[in-house]
Amino acid sequence: MTDERRRQAEQWAAEQLHWDEFDSNSISSDASFRRYYRLAHEGRTVVVMDAPPEHENLDAFIDVGQRLERAGVHVPHQIHADRERGFMLLDDLGDQPYHHVLDDDSADALFHDAVETLIRFQTRASTSGLPYYDAGLLLRELALFPDWFLAKHWQVEPTDDELDAWDLVCATLIRWALDQPQVFCHRDFMPRNLMLANPNPGVIDFQDAVVGPISYDPVCLYRDAFLSWPTQRVDEWLETYRLRALDAGLPAPESADLWRRTCDLMGVQRHLKVIGIFARIRYRDGKPRYLEDTPRFFIYLDEAIERNPEIAELGRLLASWRRRARTA
Repeated sequence: MTDERRRQAEQWAAEQLHWDEFDSNSISSDASFRRYYRLAHEGRTVVVMDAPPEHENLDAFIDVGQRLERAGVHVPHQIHADRERGFMLLDDLGDQPYHHVLDDDSADALFHDAVETLIRFQTRASTSGLPYYDAGLLLRELALFPDWFLAKHWQVEPTDDELDAWDLVCATLIRWALDQPQVFCHRDFMPRNLMLANPNPGVIDFQDAVVGPISYDPVCLYRDAFLSWPTQRVDEWLETYRLRALDAGLPAPESADLWRRTCDLMGVQRHLKVIGIFARIRYRDGKPRYLEDTPRFFIYLDEAIERNPEIAELGRLLASWRRRARTA
C-alpha cells in the first residue's frame, strides 16, 4: 500500500505541474504517518507530501502554514493540495536541517536566526481559532509517560501512592505552564524542524500549532531530542531569547530567575511527553530508533529536578521506577 500511495502521490503531483517525466527520491519520513518525496525536472525540485487522511490532518497543515507565511515566516509555499486523498505539493526548502549543520562554531549564528523567526511568529502570526494548550491537553501528553514508557518499556506498575504523587507532579507542571503568557506556539520548534535556507531558517512540521506557553518553543529549540548542549550555554541562550522577546514587546518575565525556573519546568513537561511518544512509536508503530534518544531526556530531567525543589517528588518516583524496571 505504501508503494501504491507513493505512485499515486507522485503521479498526482506530476499532473499538477504538467511534467511528463521526473526523477524522484524519498525524503526521510518523520515520526508521524506522513511521507515526503522530492521530485526533480529540468533543474526544478518540489516536495510531495503524502498525509493519509485517516491518520493526518491536512487541513491543519494548510491553515497553520498560511498563518505563518502571512506573518513573514519562511515555510514551504503551498502549490497544490488534494485534501480528499491527503496529497500536497510544496516548495522545496532543501535538504539541510539544522541538526545536520549545527556545531559549537555555528550554533550562535544559527540560533540567532531561529530566535528571530520564533519572535516573528510569536508577535505576528494570527492565533484566532487555534486550539489552546489547555490543562486537558497538557495532562494527556503527560499521561503518555506512564501509559507507554513506564508500562510498555520499563514494565512497571505504579502503586496507588505513586500514582497520587504522580498526579501532584502533573498538577505542578500544568500550573507552571498555564501561569505563563500564552502566545502562538509551534509546539515542535526544534533543530530537526528548521532548515538551513535563504531566508534562514525554513520552518517545517508546524501543523500542531496552538496558543501555548511562551517558554515552550524556546525550550524545544535548545533542549533538543537529538542534540545536547552544556547547561550553562543553554541558560545563556534562553536568557538571550528573554531579552530579545522583551525588546520585541512580548510578555516575557522581567525576572531572569523566574524565566530560568519557568523554562526548566516547562521542559520537564515536554521531556516526559516525548519519552512517552518515543515509547509509543516503538511499541505501537514499530519504529524503535527513537527510544535510543531517551537517555538524553533523563539527563534533562535530572538537571531540572536538581535545580527545582518543586519537583523533587518526580526524582523520587523516577528512581523507584528505574529500580523496578524490566526493559522490554
